Amino acid sequence: MKALHNFLENKVKPNFTEGGKLERFWVVYDALETFAFTPGHATSKGTHIRDSIDLKRTMFLVILAMVPALLFGMWNVGHHYYLSLGEVSSADPLTAMMLDKFLIGLEKTLPLIVVSYGVGLGIEFIFAGIRKHSINEGFLVSGMLIPLIMPVDVPLWMVAVATAFAVIIGKEVFGGTGMNILNVALTARAFLFFAYPKQMAGDIWIHGSTTAAQGSLADGYTGATALGNLANTVGKPLDAEGVGVVMSQFDAGGLYSLQNAFFGLIPGCIGETSALAVLLGAGILIWTGIGSWRIMLSFLIGGLAMGAIFNAFGANAYMTLPPVHQVVLGGFMFGMVFMATDPVTAAQTNMGKIIYGFFGGFFSIMIRVFNPAYPEGVMLAILFMNVMAPMIDHYVIQANVKRRMKRASNLQPATA
Repeated sequence: MKALHNFLENKVKPNFTEGGKLERFWVVYDALETFAFTPGHATSKGTHIRDSIDLKRTMFLVILAMVPALLFGMWNVGHHYYLSLGEVSSADPLTAMMLDKFLIGLEKTLPLIVVSYGVGLGIEFIFAGIRKHSINEGFLVSGMLIPLIMPVDVPLWMVAVATAFAVIIGKEVFGGTGMNILNVALTARAFLFFAYPKQMAGDIWIHGSTTAAQGSLADGYTGATALGNLANTVGKPLDAEGVGVVMSQFDAGGLYSLQNAFFGLIPGCIGETSALAVLLGAGILIWTGIGSWRIMLSFLIGGLAMGAIFNAFGANAYMTLPPVHQVVLGGFMFGMVFMATDPVTAAQTNMGKIIYGFFGGFFSIMIRVFNPAYPEGVMLAILFMNVMAPMIDHYVIQANVKRRMKRASNLQPATA
């Protein structure tokens, strides 16, 4: 590595520095060099802390935490594709046609990742060149999150448009990495949700589902996702026609059973289906100190609390779903671990993180059950809490200040 560093420093770098023939592409070289080696610039003013971890290493650890969900998502795409064609059955061992399943998932997922990174990094390179500053590594995580929260057959041009919107409107207009008030990946999904609702409406998200009208999919795989099915029961009494059939899919042995939902053996967005894979990522983030356990735990408690409240009323079938089953469906776990914990858009104070996380989980379940138009409430709940985070921190800090002022006044000696 030292030889490579010397080669870059003495032979390549002079071409990109001021006066070099590739001077205009300095930001590109700087980004690649700092990604491979420790940055050559350091803080020179004010208080600073020397640490072995920097932004790019932080981003790398988050990507590493997403690997279990990514790999399982690729396999799951192929698994449900072959299930829909009848080439495998739910009774077959999960290892059946494992390589074929993974290759199908890789074929569908890799283009989404390439488009996400290509468009997002391209825009960041342009803005860095215009502003004449180094490229930050913030999009390394967002570029992976975006494809993982997309339906598998979403058109690539939609991913490109959504990524461009999220990076430009959701991030760069606020000043770039560290300045955005909304989670970039969720901004991309929200854009698609409202701009192209038909493609994001909750139909079965498996490879080949767009040809369901021609009968290429088995009848068991036409219709809606787990949350889409549940949303169809809102506003109907428990004994209404068809409600029992829907809810039977969530019983033990059904397609959307608690076991299947926890392990991820259900159709859905690429990285969101397996609660187990997401929890493995959560363990990595907590162990390395990258992700906030306060936000994750309070988010989970908030979701369980809202689910328990709905169970107490049970006005419709959706409300009767057990709280634990609620939180392992859809993007709840993925949002809890990888979205709500975004250090830029989340609350910063310890108490603020608990409040922020609790209401994020609470509103996630509330939105998905109350409004069938938004079967996946996690996206809207986290974006709403992103906006509320600064206010939460403000009042937490003010409460601490008042408490300390009161304690200080009580300690002052009485005057004669």
